Amino acid sequence: MFGVLNQAQEINQGEIIMCTGVRLKAVDGAIAYGRTMEFGQDMQSQLLIIPRNYALLGTTDKGNGLQWKSTYAVVGANALGLTEILDGVNEKGLAGGLFYFPGYARFQDISSSNQAQSIAPWQLMTWILTTCTTVADVKKMLPTLRVANTVLKQWGVVPPIHAIVHDATGKSVVIEYVDGTLHVYDNPLGVITNSPTFDWHMTNVRNYVSISAKNVQEITIDSISFAPFGQGSGMFGLPGDFTPPSRFIRAVAYSKTVTQPKNADDARDCVSHILNLFDIPKGAVCETTDGQKHCDFTQWTGISDLKNKRYYMRTYDNQTIRIIDLAKCNLDADKPVIVPINTPYVIQDVTPGK
Repeated sequence: MFGVLNQAQEINQGEIIMCTGVRLKAVDGAIAYGRTMEFGQDMQSQLLIIPRNYALLGTTDKGNGLQWKSTYAVVGANALGLTEILDGVNEKGLAGGLFYFPGYARFQDISSSNQAQSIAPWQLMTWILTTCTTVADVKKMLPTLRVANTVLKQWGVVPPIHAIVHDATGKSVVIEYVDGTLHVYDNPLGVITNSPTFDWHMTNVRNYVSISAKNVQEITIDSISFAPFGQGSGMFGLPGDFTPPSRFIRAVAYSKTVTQPKNADDARDCVSHILNLFDIPKGAVCETTDGQKHCDFTQWTGISDLKNKRYYMRTYDNQTIRIIDLAKCNLDADKPVIVPINTPYVIQDVTPGK
């Protein structure tokens, strides 16, 4: 555990990572999942499409690991120029993402006997989305996989991550590797942030059971009436800071009190509005290391439509929503397709007379 803490601290020197994920289910059964991506430096993310039958190779510090081919096509976001899905949805409506998990993540030791079943931590979502169709598939197949303590060369350490996965029926799980042991938690709330472990966050919800979307009523004390100052009094006490436990509570509160969306498009828009409440502008979350100031900010927000297999993204510098419709892509292409996201922000001028 102390080794993992040292890894996290080394990454944290200038690299704060804070992400929030939520899931909504529409009246017609459609599922939308969305997440923010925060980081202290440019993650160089792009939109990525991995076709069917594409050869993939696991990475370990001992050499090549698992060799597999993508059974299902996937669309989502990558990072650092890698042909790996950080967050996305596949053609069967399975979606998920990787989230930072410092101080707790420690993956599995490998040997010559299991190296051929091993992948790197940052390859976990790619493996899940290219091989599985449901949460039940994920639960069944994960024990056959080894996730190795592999150093990511761009960082120089093993990236501490955990993952969330949702399927088209609304089932959800959180996947964590702690002290080399795999933990898979059913996640009925569909929410995720960062450390501590998922079971801790679920216990912490009990501290906020009095919070409600309904305004509190006026009370009388010694014949004096006391009424709330205004709207929103039911949410009084909701933690407003950017720490993972506070964001988890807010994500639960917002996602479980919104009016249930009608359909997939309505769910997408509602997820987008919820995630607006987690946007971090540059300068709001900073730390200073060795005299250098480093600030976390929301680099991009991604939303998966599990019913229609569409992936949406907006970025810090361009709030225009971009979409890739997987159903309209060539799912049997020879190689992955990368779509840049550093496009200019277009503002519509509606000045009368123009």
